[in-house]
Amino acid sequence: MELTRRKVLALAAGTTAFAALSGLPAFASLTDDAIAELTGGAKIGEGAVTITAPEIAENGNTVPIEVDAPGAVEVTLYADGNPVPNVATFKFGPLSASRNASTRIRLATTQNVVAVAKMEDGSFQMAKANVKVTIGGCGG
Repeated sequence: MELTRRKVLALAAGTTAFAALSGLPAFASLTDDAIAELTGGAKIGEGAVTITAPEIAENGNTVPIEVDAPGAVEVTLYADGNPVPNVATFKFGPLSASRNASTRIRLATTQNVVAVAKMEDGSFQMAKANVKVTIGGCGG
């Protein structure tokens, strides 16, 4: 193979592009890793937690999220498309009258918002809501 200046530049550009793309984090796997770390690999059920989020958020800077988790001692919110998926953690004491929380979060793009609740018996429950974001809120 004869190396010309054009071939060397093309090879260098391809190598640089591959290195840049392979270094990008996979945000969904970051969320999966964070959930696995929280649960310790335990099985996660569904149905006991309810997450309320808008179907379409016109502005990702302030998206209202509400979680209702009867019997939970802790609820953690994740946004699987954000660079840092862990958004918030709410802890409930034994004298909490209700086990729900609401907040406003920032979303970069259309993505899933995931609520993982640790229940009083030590089990975990999860709920997901997909939010379509028209204007991103993280640096955009």
